[in-house]
Amino acid sequence: QVQLVESGGGLVQPGGSLRLSCAASGSIFSINAMGWYRAAPGKQRELVARIFSGGMTDYARSVKGRFTISRDNAKNTVYLEMNSLKPEDTAVYFCYLGLQSDDYWGQGTQVTVSS
Repeated sequence: QVQLVESGGGLVQPGGSLRLSCAASGSIFSINAMGWYRAAPGKQRELVARIFSGGMTDYARSVKGRFTISRDNAKNTVYLEMNSLKPEDTAVYFCYLGLQSDDYWGQGTQVTVSS
């Protein structure tokens, strides 16, 4: 069984920063990718950023240059450093773990950007 535990969400003013963390535990073998998706109110879940097993990264156009994804392989933990946050970044952020056998999702953490 695989568990994903997210942390780091919260309320921040526009222009501020937050760092999300997601730690994976359990029967984890052959990771293809880890990443973050988000769902804003009334919108579909969308990719924010992901990092593949070889280290290659992929970002949504709307966050490129502001967000940075990184991963600690020894801890099976993925991080999302979010800078220059905008109100339109407000959403529930979901951690994603893609294994060769299956995909897993975290429970979500709320990020609210508001003055």
